[in-house]
Amino acid sequence: MEHKEADKRKKIILDLMEEEFYVPMKEKELAVMLQVSKEDRVELNRILNELLAEGKLTLTKKGKFIKAKKSQDQLIGTFISHPKGFGFVEIEGREDDLYIPENAVNGAFHKDTVKVALLSTQNGKRQEAQVIEILARGMKQVVGIFDKSNKNYGFVVPDNSKIGNDIFVPVERSKGAVSGHKVVCEITDYGKNNRKPEGKIVEILGHVNDPGVDIMSIVRGYELPTEFSEKVLHQAENVAHDVSEADMAGRRDLREVQMVTIDGEDAKDLDDAVSLTKEGDVYKLGVHIADVTNYVQENSALDWEAKKRGTSVYLVDRVIPMLPHTLSNGICSLNAGVDRLALSCLMTINKKGEVVEHDICESVIRVDRRMSYTSVKKILEDRDEAECKEYEELVPMFEEMKELAGILREKRRKRGSIDFDFPETKIILDRQGHPLEIKPYDRNVATKIIEDFMLIANETVAQHFYWMELPFVYRTHDNPDPEKIAKLSTFIRNFGYSIKSKQEEVHPKELQKLLASIEDTPEEALISRLTLRSMKQAKYTVECTGHFGLACQFYCHFTSPIRRYPDLQIHRIIKEQLRGRLNETRIAHYNDILPDVAKNASEMERRADEAERETDKLKKVEYMEERIGEIYEGVISSITAWGVYVELPNTIEGMIHVSMLPGDYFYYDEEAYEMVGQATGRKYKLGETIKVKVNATDKISRTIDFVIPEDWELEEEIDDKSAKADR
Repeated sequence: MEHKEADKRKKIILDLMEEEFYVPMKEKELAVMLQVSKEDRVELNRILNELLAEGKLTLTKKGKFIKAKKSQDQLIGTFISHPKGFGFVEIEGREDDLYIPENAVNGAFHKDTVKVALLSTQNGKRQEAQVIEILARGMKQVVGIFDKSNKNYGFVVPDNSKIGNDIFVPVERSKGAVSGHKVVCEITDYGKNNRKPEGKIVEILGHVNDPGVDIMSIVRGYELPTEFSEKVLHQAENVAHDVSEADMAGRRDLREVQMVTIDGEDAKDLDDAVSLTKEGDVYKLGVHIADVTNYVQENSALDWEAKKRGTSVYLVDRVIPMLPHTLSNGICSLNAGVDRLALSCLMTINKKGEVVEHDICESVIRVDRRMSYTSVKKILEDRDEAECKEYEELVPMFEEMKELAGILREKRRKRGSIDFDFPETKIILDRQGHPLEIKPYDRNVATKIIEDFMLIANETVAQHFYWMELPFVYRTHDNPDPEKIAKLSTFIRNFGYSIKSKQEEVHPKELQKLLASIEDTPEEALISRLTLRSMKQAKYTVECTGHFGLACQFYCHFTSPIRRYPDLQIHRIIKEQLRGRLNETRIAHYNDILPDVAKNASEMERRADEAERETDKLKKVEYMEERIGEIYEGVISSITAWGVYVELPNTIEGMIHVSMLPGDYFYYDEEAYEMVGQATGRKYKLGETIKVKVNATDKISRTIDFVIPEDWELEEEIDDKSAKADR
C-alpha cells in the first residue's frame, strides 16, 4: 500500500476517535464501524499497531482503542524480557536501560512497545520501573521446536532464550506438527498472571535435524523477508531494460575511461567501479557507483520494499537481497563490457592525500575487467607472472592505486582514524550446509585499496552536501561515553599506558596512539578489546555530528545503493540537486521523511548484524560438535561473573564456566577484568594465552563449552603431534 494511502487511513481512525459519539472499541468493532472488508482486516491491524507504536493510540485494560493523552513525563520504550521473569526497557536517547522487576512486568512480552513509570530506587542501584501500558506487541510470531506432550495439545519451545515461557498450542491449531519439528507459531494470546501464552502453528520449517532448517529458523526468528511480492518482481522486470541512448542523455560519457570492479570471487552485485590516472604529482581518482535510483523510483512498490528491508543480509549460506536479483545482479550490477548508468565522484588528490578538487556527476560507464581481490593481491604482492600477463594493460593502474591507497591511509592515521584489525570469519560449507572450514577472513592489499577509495568518496560526498545545507542522511559515530573512557584510562595505567582527555572528551587520535603502542605486546588483545567496548555504535542520522572512529567531521554511505537503503536515498537527493529540482517543496519533503528513513535503516542494520552473527555462531557450534575432546590454544577474549571466554585462532569462541575452573573457588574481579582464585590467587586475565579442551556444544543456545585440559591430556597431545610429524 502506498505511503499516502496509509496516512489517509490513519487520519480517518484518529478523526473518528475525536468524535463525541466515539466509545472505546476493540479491533473487530472498529472494522465494522469503518466498514472494513474481510480481506482488508490485516491492513487495519497493521495501521492500528503503527498508531500504537507512534504513541497516537493507546489500549484500555480491556484491549479497546482510544486516542492517547499527551503527557510530558511518559517514558516509552522496548521491553526486553529475561527467562527468569523480570526484564528491561530500552528507551531511545537514554544511556542506561530500566530494570523491570517480575511483579512489575504486567503482561509485557519480549519486544513489546511499552509505557513505563519510574519506581523509587535506592542509591547506586539500577533505575527500576513498572510497565503501565502495552502500546504495541513487538512479536506476532515465535520460532521454536514443537513438543507434542499430549494427543490434545503441544508446546512450542522458543529458540529465543529471552522468552521464558513455552507457547501452548491446542492440537487443532498444530497443523499436524510432531515433536522435533521446527515451527513458526503465531501468538494468539500473550498470557498473563502465570497463564502461558497460546498460539497456532502457521508454518512447519522441517525437522530440527533437516539440512537448512537451522538457518531458516534464524531467518524466520528475525522476521527477515525471503520473498518479493509479484508486484515488486513484475516492476523490477519492467524497468530492467538495457541502457538506451535516451537513458544516456545529459550524462557524462566515461565509457572510454579505463576502470575496473574489484570484489570477492563470489560477489554478484557489483555496485562500485574505480578508475585512476596520475598527472604529475596529483591523482585523478574516480569512484563510480551504480545509479540504482534510475530503476527504483520514489514511492514505487520497489522503493517501499527496499526501504522496509533497509539492507541486504549476508548469511553464512545465502544472501537475502534488498532488491530483486533482476536489478541487483542484472542492470544495476556494474558488469564488465556493458554500458551502465552511474553516479561518479571524480576527485583530484594531491600527494598529501587531500582532495583538492572534486566533481559529482551522473555518468555512463563501461567497466573493462571484473577483478577479484585474489587476482589484484597476486599482481601487487605476489608478483605472479601469469596474473600480471593476463591483466598486463591494468598493472600500471593497480600500482598507482596501491600508492594512492597508502597515502590516503597515512592521512587518516595522522588525523587519528582508529583501525581495529579484529579478523572477520570466513565459513566454508559443503552442499548440505555443513561447515568444512572456519578461518579468519584475509584483509589484503586489494581489500584495503577498495576500502580506502570508498572511504574518501563517502567523505567527499558528505562534505559537499553538508556545505550546501540540504537535507541528507549521514553516517555518524558518537564520541565514547566519558565514564567508559575513564574506566579504560584507569585500567591501562596498570600496564604503564595513558590516554589524555579534555573536558571528559577523548580525541580518537588518543585511542589510535594507544592501539599503536600496544602492538605486538602481551596485553594487545586485552586492551584492544576493552577499547572497542568503550566505543558507541555507528548509525544513520539527518544531523552531521561527525564520525569518531574515522576521526572525520563529514561522512555518509554513498557507495552501496544495491545493498543499503541510505545510499539509495541520498543518490535520489544528489540527482535532484544536479538537475536543479531541489525546490522548497522537495526540501520540505525530504526534511519530513529522512528522520524515519535514518531510524529504520539503523534498526534494520542492527537486525541484519544480529542475524548474521547468529548464523555464524550456529555453524561454529556445528563445526566444534565434531571436535569434542580436541585441545586448542586460544586467547581469553572476555571475562564475566559466570565464566571465562576463550577465542581460538580460527575466530571460534567458547566459554569455561566458572565452576569448571580447576583447583579453587574463583570469583570475578570487575575492576581488573580478572577471574581470581580465592585460595591460590591464580588469575585468568583478558588477553592471556591458554590451552582449552572442547567439552560440549549446544545448537539450541548456540554455545560451546571449554574446560582446562589435564596435564596428562596435554602430554598426550604433544606425543600425538610428534607422531604425526614423524609420519
